[in-house]
Amino acid sequence: MVSERLADELREDILKGRRPSGARLGEVALAERFAVSRGPVRAALNLLSETGIVTIVPNSGARVRVMGRADARALYQVRAALEAEAAGLAAARAGSETAAQFGKLLDQHAGEIAAHPEGAYLQGVGDRDFHMVVARMAGNPIILRYLSRELYPQLSLLRLKHRNVTGRGARALNEHMRIATAIADGDSEVAGLLMRRHIRNSWTALEAQLSETAEDPE
Repeated sequence: MVSERLADELREDILKGRRPSGARLGEVALAERFAVSRGPVRAALNLLSETGIVTIVPNSGARVRVMGRADARALYQVRAALEAEAAGLAAARAGSETAAQFGKLLDQHAGEIAAHPEGAYLQGVGDRDFHMVVARMAGNPIILRYLSRELYPQLSLLRLKHRNVTGRGARALNEHMRIATAIADGDSEVAGLLMRRHIRNSWTALEAQLSETAEDPE
């Protein structure tokens, strides 16, 4: 559908920072850019609103969502619950190849972090993203759909504004390694516990950065 294609293009623009938080998404301008009528544009904006990266205000129009501290906290609370469950399910389904799969992925991440030891943990997308790999391993299509289509895009939007927390890379990698070991060992309880703790640590580091900006009153 035309609206879905437009939504994909706009999503890419937003998540790559070409349209910053708060930027107006005017239907007329977008219709002219994509050479379509306003109907498909409106439908595309509604789709993006459902994923949480666009805000539509009646009589005002659509804008790229501005993520405040309270929104970010709520997002991480949901993330912790879903990803802990995903880790536990992944452990229950772990096979003989699981350890090798994680080993290859985390070796790549370790090399990248070693080259920039004080930097943030900058992962790739898809099969190069540890959390996406775990979500797929869980084998639950509902969890995967919510994480990939709604939660992760909102996290990307949040990181665009505040960037990744510098200096956390090595610690996050160590936490990923422990989670991977628990999953490969088939220990659902420990895998879920470690994932929840990892997300909490990530939020603690990000919250400190949010507090430094002091621009999102609750």
